[in-house]
Amino acid sequence: MCREWTFDCQIMRRMLQILNRYLAVLVVGMLLIIVSSCQNTVKSSQAAQSVLEKKENAIFQEKLQINIDNELNLCEDQLKKSVALNTDFTMHPRLIESGDKHWKMPKNDVLVWTVGFYPGILWQMYETTQDDYWKEEALKRTLPLEPYKFNREHHDVGFMMYCSYGQAYRLTGNKEYRDVLIQSAKSLISRYNPKVGTIKSWSNELHPQWKQHITIIDNMLNLELLFWASKETGDPVYRDIAVKHAETTMKHHFRDDYSCYHVVEYDENTGTVRNKNTSQGYADESVWARGQSWAVYGYTMVYRETGDPKFLDFAKKVSERFIAGLPEDYIPYWDFNLTGKKDEPRDASAASIAAAGLVELSALVKTPELAKRYCAAADGILNSLASPAYSAKGVNDAFLLHSTGAKPQGHEIDVALVYADYYYLEALLRRKAIK
Repeated sequence: MCREWTFDCQIMRRMLQILNRYLAVLVVGMLLIIVSSCQNTVKSSQAAQSVLEKKENAIFQEKLQINIDNELNLCEDQLKKSVALNTDFTMHPRLIESGDKHWKMPKNDVLVWTVGFYPGILWQMYETTQDDYWKEEALKRTLPLEPYKFNREHHDVGFMMYCSYGQAYRLTGNKEYRDVLIQSAKSLISRYNPKVGTIKSWSNELHPQWKQHITIIDNMLNLELLFWASKETGDPVYRDIAVKHAETTMKHHFRDDYSCYHVVEYDENTGTVRNKNTSQGYADESVWARGQSWAVYGYTMVYRETGDPKFLDFAKKVSERFIAGLPEDYIPYWDFNLTGKKDEPRDASAASIAAAGLVELSALVKTPELAKRYCAAADGILNSLASPAYSAKGVNDAFLLHSTGAKPQGHEIDVALVYADYYYLEALLRRKAIK
């Protein structure tokens, strides 16, 4: 019995020795796999960084290749065609479908956020030409918008009124337009919730997937109306709300890499964040290109209006994030997470908004090196937008082709959009002003 037990123990020891050898080989193999994986990750990271550095080197070495006066003349020629056709002033140009030549004209309505862009384009054309023809055409399409000064349905009263009446007052000094704008600012701040610290963007009735206080990144551009109102009236309430909105958005709307969410839903009573989502981007955690361009433009404008260095620092960071996501021709795919994907459309509207913001940022930064950096980035974008790949010359009545408005909703995909033209014209005029 004892001999049998001894024999069994010897067998078990032998089996354990064999097992230990196999385990040792397995552990070594696993370690080799891990090391190899780490090396590949480092190589992949280094390769990605190399690509990014090449992209940065390219865009930050760009020089303006287009003649801005020629581009402005082209825009004027395009505008003459559309003005002659669009004579019902209860409607406004919004988009041109791919393959069509003329603007689709939705009815003006309190819920249609794009009503102010076409009058704004006409006012900018008047500014650059000083031709009263454009002033007259702008007025015909601006004055019908006056009732929207009482719009409290959504945040877009800023887009609707400041792009139209704001341009009108800036260029004419007419006090009646000033009064319209002040009432518009009052309507906008009626949507401010001090418990949250932002202006509510959308109604829950029209966007029932969100139950409480909704703020979208687009809202940053409506703040310009409020800064203007405080300067005009001397009442700090408009400015204070604008600053608080910008600060709250800066805190909650951005990821660690300074990419932004489209929609943030807050608890309307406590101000705590309930959800971070998208509506017009590819996914909740993807980077919607136009959303990022709103951030570039918006925080640059807030710095201009406040002089607060924290907003300049943030404008630079969101701008760097936008630039880092651009493809080789500098016109973003509609969502940065889809860059390079076959059959995914570009968004020239995001490019034009960012270009206008980057030109202004280049004029606001404190060092010549940064000024050159952001101006070069804007130049690269403008060069592409003016190229045959994106210019609407000879194709339709717009300035630009290949914008994307709301792909997840299935409309405005690879079209001309009126707000792409508005910010393109603004970017050209801003760039022309830089010597």
